Amino acid sequence: MNRHAFVLTSLRCLRRCRRRQLLGCVVLVCLLCMHGGRDAAAGGGPENVFLVVNPDSAESLAVANAYVALRKVPPINVFMLSWTGSKEETSVATFRSAILDPVLEAIEGRGLVPQIDAIVYSSDFPWRISFKDELPEQLVGVDKFPAGSLTGMTTLFPLVKSSDGGWISRDSNRYYRPVDTRGIPRETVGFRGWYGWGAQGQQMEAGGVRYLLSAMLGVTSGRGNSVDEVVAMLRSAVAADDTHPSGTVYFVTNSDVRTTTRSSVFDSTVKELIDLGVNAEVVSGKLPIGKRDVAGLMAGTPSFDWNSSGSRIRPGAICENLTSFGGIFSPSAGQTPLSAFLRAGAAGSSGTVIEPYADQAKFPHPSLQVHYARGASLIEAFYQSVHSPYQLLVVGDPLCQPWATIPRVDLGLTESDTPLTSATRLNGEVTFSANGSLPGNRTVDRFELFVDGMRYAQFGSGETTTLDTTALADGYHELRLVGIAASAVETQGRQIVPAVFQNHGRSLQLTVEPDVVPLDGTVRIRLSGEQIDGAVLYAAGRVLGRTTGEASTVEIPARLLGAGPATIRATGRRGSGQSGSVHAAPVTIMVTGG
Repeated sequence: MNRHAFVLTSLRCLRRCRRRQLLGCVVLVCLLCMHGGRDAAAGGGPENVFLVVNPDSAESLAVANAYVALRKVPPINVFMLSWTGSKEETSVATFRSAILDPVLEAIEGRGLVPQIDAIVYSSDFPWRISFKDELPEQLVGVDKFPAGSLTGMTTLFPLVKSSDGGWISRDSNRYYRPVDTRGIPRETVGFRGWYGWGAQGQQMEAGGVRYLLSAMLGVTSGRGNSVDEVVAMLRSAVAADDTHPSGTVYFVTNSDVRTTTRSSVFDSTVKELIDLGVNAEVVSGKLPIGKRDVAGLMAGTPSFDWNSSGSRIRPGAICENLTSFGGIFSPSAGQTPLSAFLRAGAAGSSGTVIEPYADQAKFPHPSLQVHYARGASLIEAFYQSVHSPYQLLVVGDPLCQPWATIPRVDLGLTESDTPLTSATRLNGEVTFSANGSLPGNRTVDRFELFVDGMRYAQFGSGETTTLDTTALADGYHELRLVGIAASAVETQGRQIVPAVFQNHGRSLQLTVEPDVVPLDGTVRIRLSGEQIDGAVLYAAGRVLGRTTGEASTVEIPARLLGAGPATIRATGRRGSGQSGSVHAAPVTIMVTGG
């Protein structure tokens, strides 16, 4: 059975089970509603990201609000996880109990396990995880720097959960793509959280090790970036998708071990990129000088001043530097942190959070830029090029994909052979059809239908799927059609369409004032419904309040929402079962200040 046939067959087997999970989780799904539109992601998209936010941090809320709005992350994929400890370091035991376990339990509890591929942290979580108290006996006194990164240890969660120290292996990441004698990866493949990976990196239909890729959107403490800088980076990264940017990927060489560790394959990597239609060049020094077209960068120097280089970074670029302390944000740390690249316009970067020594396995192989140029997303490009990622902190927009070619997809009603619009009203059983297109002879292999952020059905090209709307709440819902290209990278395209289900005679209207409010201000929320006993108010995975009766007014402090665009939702209900619920159309306001 070929890869795509296996995927489609497996998804069909899950379909009936997933429907029951969907119906059982609508209390959580009530959060969901978003603007219509088309978006894309290579090998994963917003439905596949689980966004972890620290509600005790204004910076974490603001960064998350921006990302949710930019990438249209479904609210059910947003998880508020309180963290009041150090923003620099915590122990691996505390990491397991206070961060990793709650995140994994939330994914499972919300019925999202089959669709989540990546755990992405906003800001203000500890970027370093110490395991000095769990160092394997054979390494006691040998490993002088027993610590890993938040993103590396999250990605390797099965090994971290086992507590045997297996995460320190130089080949712990089997998603790493092997390279040939020239240093060129033989393949670039898309990632899904339910894929298994064998000892030789092979994708397995059963068994193997499973991972969840991980990144941080930003570090906003210490030597990190400001919230404004992180939001500007995210906005630029989103705009870079599918632009196939002009510009040049630069590989900088010098006599420093930080460069010589991986410079032996720079020339062959440049040739491969040029064969892919991407300009690339090897230059000497610390940084490219006077280059206004930096579409990517691999450097190796302890410190640098980007502004003095006179170079400019193009949107979507991955820029990274092999040095010991690039992922350390303590004010007293030496060397230039990765935040310098994000401040200058890069979509993503990485750095180790403790002394790694000049070990190529712990840093991105030059194949990073090849995977990216082949259409992989930023997070896929990183983890396909790092064999031992436990000390590497990956920061940026994980879904950025400048060199992907995005499918265009359309969700339609089979009965009327017409496309859906934001004015669509649905009742009873509804059969959907899907169309997808790509330039040239490329095709869309399969489709996934999401209802309020949860994957409801999977079906092949030319097939249809049926949704029983009577089993779900009345009122506003969000339908997402995701089309997956028939390629190894599995590039995704999507259409997001709001719809209203009308089966049980329930209604709910939501109004919010003002539409622009300062962070220290108050938000007034009015609800008016029919055939409901009360309602629950939500925003970004957080319950804001509960009401009784068919009409009510609630006031909340704007700081609960966080700065930036905040979308408020409401679900009313009477009786039991999902047919007793109704969703109001969401309202988005802007919270200023912070």
